[in-house]
Amino acid sequence: MDDAKGYTQDGTVDLHGQPALAAKTGKWKACAFLVGYEAFERMAFYGIASNLVVYLTTQLHEDTVSSVRNVNNWSGAVWITPILGAYIADSYLGRFWTFTISSLIYVIGMVLLTMAVSIKFLKPTCENGVCNKASTTQIAFFYTSLYTIAMGAGGTKPNISTFGADQFDDFNPDEKKLKASFFNWWMFSAFTGALFATLGLVYIQENLGWGLGYGIPTVGIIFSLIIFYVGTPTFRHKVRRATRPAGDFLRVVSTAFANARLRVPSDSSELYELDQQYYVSTRKRRVHHSPMFRFLDTAAIKKDNVNSTTRQPCTVTQVEGTKLVLGMAMIWAVTLIPSTIWAQINTLFVKQGTTLDRRVGPTFQIPAASLGGFVTLSMLISVPMYDRYFVPFMQRRTQNPRGITMLTRLGIGFLIQILAIAIAYLVEVKRMRVIVAHGITRGGEVVPMSIFNLLPQYVLLGIADVFNAIGLLEFFYDQSPEDMQSLGTTFFTSGIGVGNFLNSFLVTVVDKVTGRNGGKSWIGKNVNDSHLDYYYGFLLLLSAVNLGAFLLASRKYVYKVESAAEGGGGCNNKEAAAAGAQLEGGKGLLLDVVPPTAAHLGLQV
Repeated sequence: MDDAKGYTQDGTVDLHGQPALAAKTGKWKACAFLVGYEAFERMAFYGIASNLVVYLTTQLHEDTVSSVRNVNNWSGAVWITPILGAYIADSYLGRFWTFTISSLIYVIGMVLLTMAVSIKFLKPTCENGVCNKASTTQIAFFYTSLYTIAMGAGGTKPNISTFGADQFDDFNPDEKKLKASFFNWWMFSAFTGALFATLGLVYIQENLGWGLGYGIPTVGIIFSLIIFYVGTPTFRHKVRRATRPAGDFLRVVSTAFANARLRVPSDSSELYELDQQYYVSTRKRRVHHSPMFRFLDTAAIKKDNVNSTTRQPCTVTQVEGTKLVLGMAMIWAVTLIPSTIWAQINTLFVKQGTTLDRRVGPTFQIPAASLGGFVTLSMLISVPMYDRYFVPFMQRRTQNPRGITMLTRLGIGFLIQILAIAIAYLVEVKRMRVIVAHGITRGGEVVPMSIFNLLPQYVLLGIADVFNAIGLLEFFYDQSPEDMQSLGTTFFTSGIGVGNFLNSFLVTVVDKVTGRNGGKSWIGKNVNDSHLDYYYGFLLLLSAVNLGAFLLASRKYVYKVESAAEGGGGCNNKEAAAAGAQLEGGKGLLLDVVPPTAAHLGLQV
């Protein structure tokens, strides 16, 4: 056995395709070379995204709606392009080489962006802090730089985190335990970079120059890539076992439709499946039958039971892989509104903050975008508390290695997020009352109200991220079919992307509908003479409705159950070793994975 020879048990290899030695590769030793890149990449991304709306309005003279729309469109592209990068990784190049090529594109984009805000003829000329309108060439160069970064992010974002998770052997109990905390600490390192961006880079951009503010993360990314490649000998690489992972999905769907009139056997053991020895010899994982999306089971009806014209049946594992993708799509759909709420941090929250009293002491004035640092700070404080205190406390109650189920974690995060947007609504109502009381009408006037009134909504969104942002990344990686884990992770990134596009769409539509016939727009150019409170109330209503949809989707979802390649019917992690689904203390928190005979729900309410 590989374990006796000192090799990893999950079939991972080194860069040369040789079996990976467990003692010399992987684990946190390898991840240490990865987290540096992630921290600098997040520093670069948030260094741009956090203050981009300010650059567009002050340097390129875009109005509020246009700047918010352009920020959302760019952020959306950054989070949508990973679909392409993940497909290339899963189907052709693998995670390591896709990341390598894409990271170079990312660096090129950062260099171009730094040039766009530094070189005289590439940026608008400014006198006494007032900038002239940018030329068409300058605008084109600026946005080309931004979207080059988006293309690079398409190959780095879905592959760096999954490559990190690959460094832990699922079949080694000790490494499996380490992996349970991986995504918590991975995001901790990522948001360390984001904290420096929102507190440090934003101040540098507004006070010392945009070129320096973008140049620092550019140098940082280049340095982190050097560190990354120094760690190459310690990395483990998953062997691609399918040339077209998405092919199984399409084949299952087409076969199910072709067999739509056939009767599905009541006993799932009568469906077509390869014997366990096949999975042992190929090191693939066998996925057990689940009651979700039963109409797809027709794709696995054996040929012996039907006429000879029926096409070759799919295996239960292939069918279950398709079910997992559809199930994840169901959960993905109810994460779009929460992603729209999150998009306010870098758009309307910033515009709101620019109108308030930002003084700290007699001379220092805090940049409005720096308040986003409190999202990160609250998250950095909450992650260790979650991992070291909350999880062990809940483990004792639920016997779940994660403490609570992944979907329960998401639900808690969504609840906290609703509370945050409710507070944002109340603060905006207060701001509007102060505006009326002081007769403020002009957009440039400062509202005599401290910017720190916005602090609670930022802090709560940071705490919510510990539950829903990290929870989503973990959920989509864990629940993806074995050969589609990079693509599966793009459910996380694309949800954020579509959320940004959705926010852009909502802002545009609300502005046009509320501002027609000479009416006062809820999101006008002058936010002191608008109704952001109405818009926040609208988002609050959407969030409440979406939470109900999430609870319904969670009740329908069934977690995957896999067999280890070592043979037998055992499952590949400790959760499946439990004797069944346990309802701890009557609270309805179910185990994420149970033996294949137990039909279990994602979230009990």
